[in-house]
Amino acid sequence: MTDWSQLNHAYGTAQDIPGLLDAMSPDPQDACWNALWSRLCHQGGVCSASYAALPALANAARKWSATERRMPLYLAGAIVASIDRPDEGEDPYLSHPGEIAELRKLTEEALRDPELIADPRSYVQLLGTLLNFEGVEVWGEQIDGLNGEEYELPCPACETENFVVFGEHGYFSTTDDMYMNHTPAKQFPLQPQDPSALQGLPGRLHTRILADGHPDLAHKLTYVFGTALCADCDTPFDVAEAVVARWGA
Repeated sequence: MTDWSQLNHAYGTAQDIPGLLDAMSPDPQDACWNALWSRLCHQGGVCSASYAALPALANAARKWSATERRMPLYLAGAIVASIDRPDEGEDPYLSHPGEIAELRKLTEEALRDPELIADPRSYVQLLGTLLNFEGVEVWGEQIDGLNGEEYELPCPACETENFVVFGEHGYFSTTDDMYMNHTPAKQFPLQPQDPSALQGLPGRLHTRILADGHPDLAHKLTYVFGTALCADCDTPFDVAEAVVARWGA
């Protein structure tokens, strides 16, 4: 039995967490979700109560249909993927292997739900959540760049911030943060990776995304694992390596 009074969340003692967990519903707009996120995964950081909540989140996801279970999956995925841990020696993949294995299975089931995978945004969020439960560093969270269609990355050579853009507004790098409102005076085309050259995780993702019926997302992925040119100093850099350098541990 969990003694929540001995645990903490982002705002102090975790004694209010059981009530919030009991109030969980499949409705993403339910106020309990904002309360749970702010306490258990505040700005991406976790506390001692965060891992203790994993069994309840897994139980909710198990009880609800594939379409309904997104919120507990998203929150649990963000908790296990957090690199800002209360105790550097605590690893949720080691302390809660059963819950994480079940959450991974439930996420796979959700990714086979026709209604969910038909929506690209939900599909990418679930795919990132699955990567989190698989223990894939960085990309479980940062694959969501496919939804945002950009990464803001420092040039490895001169450290100038570049917007690496791939989608509705084009496929280029620029230092102009208002590129969505006008054509930047200075922009450089991105160089995508040849799909046949994608190996390891990138290759696995590309194959799966195509098989799941999202060719547009698979196309964007080739730019995520392609090359950009710094719009300030003209130095080429690997986009994926810059993502890992910015958001890795």
